[in-house]
Amino acid sequence: MLKPREFTQNEYEFVSIDDMVPSDHLLRKIDKYIDFSFIIEKVRPYYSEEKGRPSDPLILFKMMFIGYLYGIRSERKLEQEIRMNMAYRWFL
Repeated sequence: MLKPREFTQNEYEFVSIDDMVPSDHLLRKIDKYIDFSFIIEKVRPYYSEEKGRPSDPLILFKMMFIGYLYGIRSERKLEQEIRMNMAYRWFL
């Protein structure tokens, strides 16, 4: 007899974020053509090696870039969108 499978929300599946973002996605194209490493050098004087664990300025910049690009004006909303959108997570 055929029994319906019981699904749970807590099942684990190992996937690559890279596989989940289409190859023609806008953020892939931006990442391919823009080297954001200049950000690190621009902000280096404002960071101290001896004080705590600062946030990565490159990630912060890319977060603001995503917000600007997609019209997300609220930083709280941006944080929620990044949590849910695999392309945003891949870009960071």
